[in-house]
Amino acid sequence: MKLQTKIPLKKQSDNQISYASNILLIGSCFVENIGNKLTYFKFQNFLNPFGILFHPKAIETVITRAIEKKEYSEQDIFFYNERWHSFDAHSKLSNFSKEALLLDLNKRLDLTNQKIHTGSHLIITLGTAWIYRFVESENIVGNCHKVPQKQFSKELLSVQEIVQSLERMVSLIIRANPELTIIFTVSPVRHLKDGFIENTQSKSHLITAIHSLLNDKIYYFPSYEIMMDELRDYRFYAEDMIHPNHLAIEYIWNKFKKVWISEDSNKIMGEVDIIQKGLQHKPFNPKSEAHLKFLQNLEISKQQLELKVPVIKF
Repeated sequence: MKLQTKIPLKKQSDNQISYASNILLIGSCFVENIGNKLTYFKFQNFLNPFGILFHPKAIETVITRAIEKKEYSEQDIFFYNERWHSFDAHSKLSNFSKEALLLDLNKRLDLTNQKIHTGSHLIITLGTAWIYRFVESENIVGNCHKVPQKQFSKELLSVQEIVQSLERMVSLIIRANPELTIIFTVSPVRHLKDGFIENTQSKSHLITAIHSLLNDKIYYFPSYEIMMDELRDYRFYAEDMIHPNHLAIEYIWNKFKKVWISEDSNKIMGEVDIIQKGLQHKPFNPKSEAHLKFLQNLEISKQQLELKVPVIKF
């Protein structure tokens, strides 16, 4: 008896992710789930330098600025609720100091530029096709920073607008680094604040646009489809009934791993996992002979793995 409809997936034979890979991840909160897994397993990755960004225009803005080295100045930030903000970045970057915010934004621009030019993989997760435009400047923002809603107009990007945005972004990226493999995915997070029908519209626009770009250097990983079709049950959602829960994230990660992580790296990940779990272990008696011996063996395992794979650091 079949209790699931499985999405057919095949392992990507070209440029798989390994411990030699240099990975940049940008996009919605779901890309953070993938990035946190890569971090746990000690891959070389750089996650969301400007914080969570939900729509393609926001991602295009930061990638364009990074590649073109267009630094942020005082005209690009604003003061609200006792902190300085950038409409291009997530609120976690906001700062009480104007100078500190500008320094941080420009440092992140430089790092993003470096990662695009030297990276092996770029993973982009799109969350929504709904955007907010700041009425005063007519600019599309990446984050509203709780500025009153009346100061923004809300719009749904058309498929053509998303295609054009992605094409401009991809063109710049490929010119900067022709060897970079780009992996698009659509976030399985349900943007229900937009509305049920509106969320479906949004996701369909994103999926249609992405598929017009796919080629031998640009790929699509079906995170959204796995959640909708293989995990079509509310027990795979967190309490808010919007975000995938731990079990769903683990399930989709394992699918991603089978498609994109090299066989050799899978073996090393097993060794990393054992050490990570050992580091998280909380003993009943920290001074017992058994625990001290455990720590000694753990240290030996760490040193041996770091010698075998020098990019791994615990």
